[in-house]
Amino acid sequence: MKVTSILKVKGSQVATVKPDATVGSIVRTLTVKSIGAVVVSDDGANLLGLVSERDIVQALGVYGARTLDLRASDLMTRRPVTCHPDDSVTRLMADMTRHRVRHLPVVEDGRLRGMVSIGDVVKHRLDELETEANILREGFIARH
Repeated sequence: MKVTSILKVKGSQVATVKPDATVGSIVRTLTVKSIGAVVVSDDGANLLGLVSERDIVQALGVYGARTLDLRASDLMTRRPVTCHPDDSVTRLMADMTRHRVRHLPVVEDGRLRGMVSIGDVVKHRLDELETEANILREGFIARH
């Protein structure tokens, strides 16, 4: 299965913030949307970076409460690991594990096409396993 199959189910909407957005506003966005990361973009399509919950927690450890006044551009990951719509879900799992990340922006031709989280990958894999189990079960029942 490919990344496109995940995006078909979850959609291609991505929460983005401008580089000058405060961390406080990013925290509100993460909370309201129940997400773990936002893409930093000047136009909603050009990927400049990524700010995740982990980035915010690490900044809190260094800057304390002052973190909320920092800008997205101050703590974003500038070259986040990305994926392509044609990448396999197996590759996503390997990349997420190897790079220890939970969110991968989907980029095609230099443009943001979606975001895939570890939760999306796990849900997709569980759905695949359920389908396989149902096929095996139906085959067993048909033979008996």
